[in-house]
Amino acid sequence: MLKKIGGYSILLAIFIGIVYFFLPNYAQKAFLHLTANIDDYKIFENRTVAASNPEPWEKSTQYNQYEMGSTYQEELEVYETTAFLIVKDTALYYEQYFLGYDKNEISNSFSAAKSIVSLLIGIAIEEGKIESVFQPVSDFLESFQEGGKSKIILKDVLTMSSGIDWNEAYMSPFSKTTEAYYGNNLKELVSELKVSDERGQEFAYKSINTQILAEVLETATGQSISDYATNRLWRKIGAENDALWSLDKVGGMEKAFCCFNSTARDFARIGQLVLNKGKWNGEQVVPAEYIEMATMPARLRVSGERIPHYGYQWWILNYNGKQIPYARGILGQYIFVLKDKNAVVVRLGKSRSKLYTDEHPNDVYTYVEAAYELLK
Repeated sequence: MLKKIGGYSILLAIFIGIVYFFLPNYAQKAFLHLTANIDDYKIFENRTVAASNPEPWEKSTQYNQYEMGSTYQEELEVYETTAFLIVKDTALYYEQYFLGYDKNEISNSFSAAKSIVSLLIGIAIEEGKIESVFQPVSDFLESFQEGGKSKIILKDVLTMSSGIDWNEAYMSPFSKTTEAYYGNNLKELVSELKVSDERGQEFAYKSINTQILAEVLETATGQSISDYATNRLWRKIGAENDALWSLDKVGGMEKAFCCFNSTARDFARIGQLVLNKGKWNGEQVVPAEYIEMATMPARLRVSGERIPHYGYQWWILNYNGKQIPYARGILGQYIFVLKDKNAVVVRLGKSRSKLYTDEHPNDVYTYVEAAYELLK
């Protein structure tokens, strides 16, 4: 009997090996790694977003003087939080790290990177590299010059209403999203895109929209988006640490829809910039008008109903009568902008709630509520 079981095991192993051999490269990687991880920069090639003018956060006189309630603390632990941080009045107000992570540990932003790409678009518009959000994508990408794609403008892409045909599936090893994450030719994926719906009408969250924006930026500026972010954003907001933007291959294209790797303290600078309406130390880094448009509802429709929760690659939470713009990643990477408290909240971690209320994961409400309690 044991010999028979051993024989079956060997045959199964051989079968799996044969199947694995014939899988496309990206599916092989998905099979090996199973799920995306906040430390995935270690398995990808990366390009540095350099910090050269560090401005360490000052600590508030109330720094870590208040304790988080046990209910909130338990929620942080349930979802494997690695960092929870509050900056208030441009000073560190609260900071806590978990699971061996600390203030110097970088972590994958996942889709919170989309919000960073949006800011870069605003900067490029201010510099005249891009005319406006109404400029056609076809002005930058040759593959968009024919058919339905020729009608798509940057605003459609920013607001996830491009009508592009794309399967936003995370669990399938054969989905286009998996290929974008583990594959090695993002530009080819973009060039092969087709249109399935009318542009500018329906909100449909599709990561490839952000990848399109990255290619537009690359063409418009003549630089990689990492280099552009270094010179026009990261150095200007006083980042303390170099960030890493993961690539599809050696010398390749940034995974712009995800994979901006940084520390909690430096992610907070992105929120502070938005809180400052695009200004840092008196310099207008991103146009204030662009920040305003990016963080207000685009008023698109889903199934015929107007939606209030998305702007230009920024989510918008309606909480107790307040509109809170925030960046969001799939494993609970959040940057919240609390305008009424002049505060920014960063939460990083390894998982998030699978339940949603008004298009927002339920843990979002917990972190915002915890921050308001701490800021009382």
